[in-house]
This record gives sequence, C-alpha cells and structure tokens, in this order.
Amino acid sequence: MKRFYTLLLTLVASAALFAQGWPASYSGVMLQGFYWDSYGDTQWSRLKSQADTLSKYYQLIWVPQSGYCNTLENQMGYADIWWFDQKSAFGTADELKAMIQTFSSKGLKTIADVVINHKSGNRGWCDFPEETWEGHGTMTWSYADICNTDEGNRDPRSEGKGKLTGANDTGTDFDGSRDLDHTSANVQKNIKLYLRFLQEEMGYAGFRYDMTGGYAPRFTKIYNESANPTYSVGEYWMSDGLGGLKSWIDGTGKTSAAFDFQLKWLINNVFNTGGTQWRNLANYESGSLIGDAAYRRYAVTFTDNHDTGRSSDNMLKANIEAANAYILTMPGTPCIFLTHWKEYKKAIKKQILARRLAGVNNQSEVLSSVGENAGYSVSVKGTKGNLLLCLGTTTTATTGYQLAVEGENYKLYISDNIDISSIKEVGEEENSFTLPPFVTEQEGTYAYFEKPSNWGNTINVWAWHNDGSNMYSGNWPGTASQADVSEAGIHDGKKVYLWKYGGTLAAPDKIIFNDGTGNQTSDKDFRNGGYYTLEGLQAVVTGIEAPTMGVDKPAGDAWYTLSGIRIGKPSAKGIYIHGGRKAIIR
Repeated sequence: MKRFYTLLLTLVASAALFAQGWPASYSGVMLQGFYWDSYGDTQWSRLKSQADTLSKYYQLIWVPQSGYCNTLENQMGYADIWWFDQKSAFGTADELKAMIQTFSSKGLKTIADVVINHKSGNRGWCDFPEETWEGHGTMTWSYADICNTDEGNRDPRSEGKGKLTGANDTGTDFDGSRDLDHTSANVQKNIKLYLRFLQEEMGYAGFRYDMTGGYAPRFTKIYNESANPTYSVGEYWMSDGLGGLKSWIDGTGKTSAAFDFQLKWLINNVFNTGGTQWRNLANYESGSLIGDAAYRRYAVTFTDNHDTGRSSDNMLKANIEAANAYILTMPGTPCIFLTHWKEYKKAIKKQILARRLAGVNNQSEVLSSVGENAGYSVSVKGTKGNLLLCLGTTTTATTGYQLAVEGENYKLYISDNIDISSIKEVGEEENSFTLPPFVTEQEGTYAYFEKPSNWGNTINVWAWHNDGSNMYSGNWPGTASQADVSEAGIHDGKKVYLWKYGGTLAAPDKIIFNDGTGNQTSDKDFRNGGYYTLEGLQAVVTGIEAPTMGVDKPAGDAWYTLSGIRIGKPSAKGIYIHGGRKAIIR
C-alpha cells in the first residue's frame, strides 16, 4: 500500500512538473505576429523572411489560428472548421511549417492560437467535418458534442434545431459558431488529438487559448495536462475583473498563464488621458496580475492586441511608445503588438535590450512605485541590474543610473555599471532607411506620411510656423483636402500619403499628421520633402542616384546623413549623401 501511495504521489508531482503553465523566472518577450486583417502583411513566408531580426529581440511569436476555414481569403481563422488541414489566408501548411522550423532554429518559438470554445459547420451550422491525422487518429463528431443551450438548437435555419443533446454550456454562449460541450468525452478526445497534432506535426511550442470565458477553466487543465505545453496563455476577457482572472488561473490548476487585461485597462486609463493621470499607475499593485507576487509569473502583459487594437473604445491611442516601455520594464511576460513593433521598432528594440541587459523577468521584484502630480516612476530589480522608468515629469533621483532609452513622455534608465553599447548600436543600424520607389522629389512645399495600420483612412495635416500662425485658416484637425493630401502608394503593407501644400505661405516649422478620430503624431519639426512615420522623420527625398560602391572617402564639403542632416566630412562607417549621390564609407 505504501508503494502505491508513493507511486501516486510521484505521478501527481510529474503532472505538476510538466504542465507548468508558464516558466518561472522567464525573461523572454513575445510578439503578437499579426493584427486584424493583416493577410498581406503577415503571410507565413513574409514572417519567415524576418526571422533573423525577430529572433534578436523575441523568444516567442503568437500567430493566428492556422486551420482551414473553407476560404483562403479574408478569414482570420476564428470561425474554425478544419483542424488538421492547415492551409489558410496566411499561406500553405508547408509554408507554415517552414516558418515555424526557421523560427525554432533561431531560438524563436511559435505559439498556436487554439480556438476550441466553438466550431463552425462545414456546409451547415452543425456538420463538423470528419478528419484524420494519418497514423494517429480520426476526429468524428455528433450533435451530442454541441451544448444543448447553443442557438443552433433553436434557430429554424439550423439543421441541428432541436437535435443538440450536449450538456449546458459551462461558460458564456457564443452566437457566431456552435459551442462545444467540453464535458463530452469525445470532444475532449478530439481536442487532445488536435493539440498533439499542433505540437508534433506542425511544430508549435505552446498555445494561446481563445475565448476561455466560454468554457470552465478545469477543461484547460485537462488539455494542458495531456499536452504538457511549456507555454500556455488564456484570453480571459470577462467583466469579473482581477478576481475573475485569478480564479481562471487557479481553475486551470495554474497550468496556464493569462493575459493581464486588468493592467491593459489601467494602461488605457493612464496613457490615453494626455499625461494627466500618470500617478494612477501606482494602482497596478491592486489592479493587475503583476501586482500580486503569487500571480505575476502567470501574467502576460500587453498594450493592445488584434481585438482591442481595432476598437476605438478599447485601443491605446496615445503615448504608445511610453506604454511599451512600461510593460517592458515591469514583471510579467510582455507581449508586443505587431502594429506597435512596426511603428516604433527602433524604440522597442532598445527597450527590449534594456530589459535583457538588466535581467528583468516575469517574477522580478518591483523596488519602488511612486505616483506624482505630473508623473510616475517605477524601479524594478533584475538579475544583472535595475531598471528605472520615469513617465511624465518626476522628481525621482537617477543617481546610480544611466539613460538607456527616451521618447515622448518617458525616460528609461538602467544601472550605470551595465554596458549599454548594444542599445546605442540599434540607433546606428536603424539610421539607414530605404525610401519606397514611388516617393519622388516634388516642387514646392511637401512631405510624405506613412499611415499606421490601425488609423482611419482620412489623413489630416496641421502645419504652423514658430510665431503660431497656421498654414490653414480652418480649425483642427487641419486639412484633408484631396487638393493637398493624396494617397501615394503602399509601403510595407501601409498606405503612404503625400501632402503637397497648395497655398502661398512659406513652408511651416512644425507639422502634425492625424486621422481626425484622435490618432495623431506628436509635433514634428518640418523638413521639406521629408518622409515621416509615427516615430518621426525617416528620410528626406533628394532625387539622389544609386549608391556609389567602393568609394573610400569622396572629396568635398557637402555631406549629409540619410535623414538629410548636413554634417562635416564623416569619419565613421556608413552610408551618406555626397554630391547628390549615395556614398558608402567603409
């Protein structure tokens, strides 16, 4: 009998060891590798081509549900139909495998989006297709696998009307597809087989469970104890607050982490209010998973995702660079939204490196958290040093720290005994910006603007002189006149607009681009012919020719950086503009 109990305890301990939910003291950063309707921008082959860069900064990348949904166009995957057929709007199954393998070879693990709360029929409402994973098993389905509370049992359009005999739903109902009955042994068998398939056949390293409020957390525990993923995170987006988030994690037996939605709402309330609420970040202790030392290991923090980022009510609209600095300073596992990565790449690279150099991880200790009338500061202890983030205007002493990264409304410091040369090198590698081919030199006063993916399609320009006089007599948000603002082309999946001033005033000193709905750039210094992104001036259109290769150090006095800034004769290696041509200094 004693031997039996010893064996039982060993088995229980083994299950707890493997179904760990999320690694302890984990220092990695995750990228959400898509946004809503990002079909062209996030094709598997396109993501794969970025493996070298992404793997320098990220250890995890989460991609959308990759199973076939009966169309290869305009389908994000959240009305899933086929689980073993992995062609999708993002590419073929072979392209997906190649991407995952390439990422893995470089230390970047891929997280699958697992949609098992609900399922869609093949031709009707309730006819789930039979599928076989060759050599491993077949999925079959019946009306008994659908909750009897599903609307398919009531709607006259449903072929399953009155026939669905599963148990009551153990969570909230979802009207978009049929709600799976997770108490069904057959449903559990199929899901366990599906998770094995994602790991063994496709090469995924972990799971992001979609809409986990739709079924009881004990089922996530069952699935994770079967699959033993190293990484598991649930989307528990419900109205029961922090207590609900913690209860969900507990209900999974802590076999899964959860997205820290409570921190997301705190970030929105602070960063979207024009800097008037910085001090409220001190409430993170009572208002987020990362505020509780017992749960921060299981917190995946974020500033936006594919759902919140497409809703004006839920998206982060201001101080985006500063908000990313915040989650990259704090404990928990930060998940960076792809549109933010694309718009603020240089800054986020530096922020990630600062986190890594200090050795901050998901269970790091917060040393101080101070809210002031006009600002907020927080210091976090890493394994190699400390980070200090100052937001707005603070009185916090920075003795013992050196400035690592700064931007609008934030400064991120790191212990002064740490070598930050790698952070400085990011600025140098980002200095080279290649203008799209459709960007050409124009006559008069003009500038180009690359619109962020989550902005509206009306671009307004507000331009003014240092004496306060505006270029346009109208009111904010400026001009959207097609006579002055027009689409110029597409670059890196984003629309580029040309502003060409049609009036008689001198060129402005300052310029702002906005979409009229609250999204806007900060005040930018105007450079005629400038190419602007949300981060600022990237390059100046000069009409220059192709690079001159093999040039040592061309003679002459007029030298410019690629941003159009005149400098003295350069001594550092790089690409410069000299005599109307690109010159490479080796």
